[in-house]
Amino acid sequence: MATTLQSLRAAAIALLLAGGVARGAAPQHDLYACANLSGQSQVMGSTRVPVPSGLYVSSDRREFVHRGHSHIRLFTLAPDPVERGTLWVALLDGVVRARDGGRTWRTMTGWNMTEPRAIAFDPAVPDTIYAGLPDGFAVSPDRGQTWRRMNEGIRRAYTETVTVDRTKTGRVLAGTELGIYLTEDAARTWRLVQATEKTTYDLLQSPHVPALFFAVTSADGAFRSDDGGRTWRRVEGVPREHTLHACTFDPAVAGRIALCGWGVGVRVSEDGGRTWSERSDGLPNRNIWTVRADPDYPGRLFAAPHLAPLHVSDDFGRTWRPAAFEKAIIYDLVFVPRA
Repeated sequence: MATTLQSLRAAAIALLLAGGVARGAAPQHDLYACANLSGQSQVMGSTRVPVPSGLYVSSDRREFVHRGHSHIRLFTLAPDPVERGTLWVALLDGVVRARDGGRTWRTMTGWNMTEPRAIAFDPAVPDTIYAGLPDGFAVSPDRGQTWRRMNEGIRRAYTETVTVDRTKTGRVLAGTELGIYLTEDAARTWRLVQATEKTTYDLLQSPHVPALFFAVTSADGAFRSDDGGRTWRRVEGVPREHTLHACTFDPAVAGRIALCGWGVGVRVSEDGGRTWSERSDGLPNRNIWTVRADPDYPGRLFAAPHLAPLHVSDDFGRTWRPAAFEKAIIYDLVFVPRA
């Protein structure tokens, strides 16, 4: 018996070191998908929708359940830091507050503030919400009751991604049409910290090193900052001729980063971005909308190929298998802590 227990324990340790998890481990996050499923034998504008688009949630990483209304352009979401079970969703209509895990929706912005592409909270001031818009940057100081544009210093206003520095109140980075901007006074003023030739599509703060930020762009490559976003340098080994849609840090392994894009597939670095490997074998195509690392399962990576099933890898992209949906465009995947 002792030998058997020792063998099982050794096998479990080996699995964890390899980047996997023991089966049956309960996840601490629900996985939300912003999915357009209109390509699945669906006629646009029809009231008879066999497979609704919009917000989907999975509690077990296997089955996904639709929440709220059917909507073909739902870009991303952020969990409410105060109200557990409440989500803030960025979609064509505006910023939506979705309570009960996404079941009940209310649009919080007016007719003159639509198509937000990004949304984020300041964890130190949870009443403050930031949103990136096609025509600028919006801030709500009162949990979505009122909004105003705050673009002072931003030259080209189109904003695709927003990241709040978790270490300092009022410190926010925005990825715009032609550059990365930084504010240190809660969006009252902005300054350009990195000019880009194309739109910055994704910008994230490392879960391991707070001073490290990573950004990917449309046909201008990737950039990183090691001083909290004040200065940036280009990441070598990342293609500049393709659109890069998303990037992700592995919460379990420092130095492990993945990115994806159009014609790029999935690229992975195991050494903090110094070298890169393509890990697209097993994916149906190399046009990838988003890639996200699972915070509950070390080594698990999700990727969303264009008009194809969502795929999952348990070895950080070395092998892939279909996970959900049939013909999907998934704009974002967000892991939301359970209540």
